[in-house]
Amino acid sequence: MSSVFDLVGNRIFSDHQSGMMTSAKAKHKKEFKARDDIFDEENPTTFLKVTELKDEQPIRAAAFHPGGEIYATGSNSRVLCICAMPSLTGLSASHAATPATEIHRIEKIHKSSVSCLAWSPCGNLIATGSSDKTIKLMRFTTSTHNFAGTPMELRIHDGAVRDLTFMQDSSNQTSLLISGGAGDCKIYICDCDTGTPIHALSGHTGHVLSLCTWGGAMFASGSHDRSVRFWDLRAGTFILKISPHGPAGGGSPASPACTVTVDESGRLLASGHEDGSCMLYDVRGARVIQTFQPHAAELRSAHLCPRSFYLLTGSFDKTIALTNLHEQGDLEHPLSTVTVGTHKDKVIQTCWHPTEMAFLSTSVDKRASL
Repeated sequence: MSSVFDLVGNRIFSDHQSGMMTSAKAKHKKEFKARDDIFDEENPTTFLKVTELKDEQPIRAAAFHPGGEIYATGSNSRVLCICAMPSLTGLSASHAATPATEIHRIEKIHKSSVSCLAWSPCGNLIATGSSDKTIKLMRFTTSTHNFAGTPMELRIHDGAVRDLTFMQDSSNQTSLLISGGAGDCKIYICDCDTGTPIHALSGHTGHVLSLCTWGGAMFASGSHDRSVRFWDLRAGTFILKISPHGPAGGGSPASPACTVTVDESGRLLASGHEDGSCMLYDVRGARVIQTFQPHAAELRSAHLCPRSFYLLTGSFDKTIALTNLHEQGDLEHPLSTVTVGTHKDKVIQTCWHPTEMAFLSTSVDKRASL
């Protein structure tokens, strides 16, 4: 089940610049503006559950299309579902969540659960990874919101695929797919046109649990071996390792790194760990800024908002939290964190909308909420 939440009534963000984003390269994005009233203890802005998608089994994965008009979910029931993003205007505090509007539904896309999914930066490709050790790569027509051609099946992993992400190769503008998981713990880079693996990167000694990319050549990975590693495709190996016994700037929490996220500028990394802690890391300064504890159980999902004002986290403690990163003007100071959503069971995935102050969450409770 995935959920999407938005600000209630008049507090819905209305000061965005005009223009809808139709691709990740759109020139006219809405301005994602920081709002301190979310953290106002006397009169806080709350989030409202807008729609809800139900499944027969836990919903594991969710991601917005870069254009923001649709989103995808994947579940243990082997279903890939594409849903329409609802209108967020005119909502009131009395709004009751309505069923999500399904556009497409692909049954039995894998032989086992859909564990992860991702859209390409341009929105013309979608990939799903599974516990059946395979990846399905599909072309998607943004104008018609429909799939095109036959899915490509990649059999490159010898264990469950735990995460995947796309990278736009800055040298020739082709799309690359980065994936990692269990088995040999390698990270594979595939050419999306041919499905051919072009790199198999070694380094992690535990399952690769999370991946994120930025800058056209850089990506980060989090692993069950408790390390976060930075990779540069031009180097062919990891260029920095943060671990409990890490660099002089300080190490990561002594707990598996379940999720990693980097802001658009490539300056700030946040990692979520199995013990419920979160690490903020200065990428350019190569130092740990601070570690704090936003959750009481495994921090399974972390995402920086499009302008990095807030950090959204989801946990096995059944809560979704928002941490204010701009309030103090210095990330070394104590940070304000508030609970902005809950599920009836463990939260597995959270993700921000590309332009709206809204997010998706998925859970073991078989729901995805917006």
